[in-house]
Amino acid sequence: MCEIAAVSKFKFIPLYTRKIGMNEDRLNELRQRLNETHKWPSMYMFKFILPNDEQKIGQLKRIFSEDVQFNSRLSSNGKYTSITVREIMLSSDAVFDRYLKAASIEGILSL
Repeated sequence: MCEIAAVSKFKFIPLYTRKIGMNEDRLNELRQRLNETHKWPSMYMFKFILPNDEQKIGQLKRIFSEDVQFNSRLSSNGKYTSITVREIMLSSDAVFDRYLKAASIEGILSL
């Protein structure tokens, strides 16, 4: 099972989407935790690591709106790119939606 983690108030929360086998109770628990730590709308920080491939980076950029803060950093060996995206999200469901879409990119690791 693939694990995805959301950065929330400087702590990591594991997130499992339905697409990759999350049960409804776990989804509701994580939604509640996000709602407890955020007042929506809220600036939310997503972090990803993916192979240094312009096509895959482009796929990730297309998931987000054009007015996001998008920062990337190449790994020391040049094989991977670390990406931080900051976007104002309207709800915890919107956060889950972004992670679900990102999970379709081959080789991506969501933190």
